[in-house]
Amino acid sequence: MLDQLITGLSAVSAWQPLLIIFLGVALGIFVGAMPGLSPSMGVALLVPFTYGMSPTLALILLVAIYIGASYGGSITAITINAPGTASAVVTAIDGYAMTRAGKPAMALGVSLVVSAIAGMIGTFILIFFSAPLAGIAVRFHPSEYFAMAMFGLATIASLAGANWLKAFLAALLGLLINTIGTDAISGAERFTFDLPPLSDGFALIPALIGLFALSEVFTAIERKAFDRVGLDQIKGHWPRIKDYWALRWVTLRSSLLGTVIGVFPGAGAAIASFLSYDFSKRLSKHPERFGNGSTEGIAAAEAANSASVGGAMVPLLTLGIPGSATTAVLIGAMMIHKLTPGPQLFLTNPDVLYGIFAAMLVANIALLLIGLAGSRLWVKVTMIPKRILYVLVTCMSVIGAFAVRNSLFDVLCCFGFGLVGWILKRYNYPLAPVILGMVLGSIAETNFRRAIMMDGASVFVTRPITFILLLLALLSFIIPLLKRRRPVVGY
Repeated sequence: MLDQLITGLSAVSAWQPLLIIFLGVALGIFVGAMPGLSPSMGVALLVPFTYGMSPTLALILLVAIYIGASYGGSITAITINAPGTASAVVTAIDGYAMTRAGKPAMALGVSLVVSAIAGMIGTFILIFFSAPLAGIAVRFHPSEYFAMAMFGLATIASLAGANWLKAFLAALLGLLINTIGTDAISGAERFTFDLPPLSDGFALIPALIGLFALSEVFTAIERKAFDRVGLDQIKGHWPRIKDYWALRWVTLRSSLLGTVIGVFPGAGAAIASFLSYDFSKRLSKHPERFGNGSTEGIAAAEAANSASVGGAMVPLLTLGIPGSATTAVLIGAMMIHKLTPGPQLFLTNPDVLYGIFAAMLVANIALLLIGLAGSRLWVKVTMIPKRILYVLVTCMSVIGAFAVRNSLFDVLCCFGFGLVGWILKRYNYPLAPVILGMVLGSIAETNFRRAIMMDGASVFVTRPITFILLLLALLSFIIPLLKRRRPVVGY
């Protein structure tokens, strides 16, 4: 294996693969930072440009875009509270709090370096443990997916602290929103009110943009908060070596967790980020800082998010099963280039496979270099006059919402969710649980019904993994409520 990996590294060390990797990472960062352009959408848009390339170079470009986009969402999440991706919602909790405190450089520095390190950890796990991890994932029953989703929803009790009731109601709102549209099992329409656009339900990206970006604009308009942030108010500095060293354990722990969760098809980076954030808060010596500008919170979210890329590639390359929406696009790209993802790929095209492994390692180094080079530019976003910035955010929100399905209905929904977010913020309801409910709602409902149809209600007790996950979910919800005397601040 080591010989093949060295061969793969030598294959990507030529100028052409290196140029493609750096170009792909740069494009990916732009895609991730642009609200409305998800990693899967960015990869899909670039697939036609790979037709004339060799299979190795084509996949190197697409994987580099995937890695860059997974990080890029944190930039706008930290600087303007507009997460570019669903997983960046968790980064925004502490990242934007640090920006408001005049420390955007610290937040961006932690996000960048932790993302690069976690990405490499996830890639090494992909290289050396692909087969056993894929074997575990393929045996997962729908009841286990349901239990994992419930475990993710249970984290709101820990994340919200004293505001647990408001966080619970916000998550419930997200779950209710997720019921709108066509039932995935029966095909019946629910709560569509005979409006054809609602048959597909509310798209996640317009909801995400509206709740976080436009609600910030509406809140600023209400408060008339248009003051420009001066250079003297930006008192934060780039993290020092000792700052990164203090985050070593949370980075390692969250990277491992993110990789493992990424392996399970459909789980995704958003679940990994929420669970990692929750675990890190529980294990932290200073849980009260979470939600108020904690570097541990940023590191936990970004490490899990970036490491999940390596995890999602495990079922793709070993079993031919997409671990995420982006890897589903990659399967199509591989077939276009006459490659069949799965176990045979290790035998028929090991050069392509280990070329991808090597490219992922190099892409994370490229991510670090490009991020460092652009760090001053990212910080300057916070210095743009607010009157101009909020106009730009609104324009980006409209473009991002429309780009998802080329639908004006999605643009209207984006503004509607912006108003909902503004109202929730006005009464101190956290926004992240709404997105958590929307992301996990469909996973929980669909797999719950599949499990019942396959093995009956007893399956949630008779399968050990399901029972343990559900028990952990229950404890995760109850224990923080029993510790309410402990002064923990919410989002």
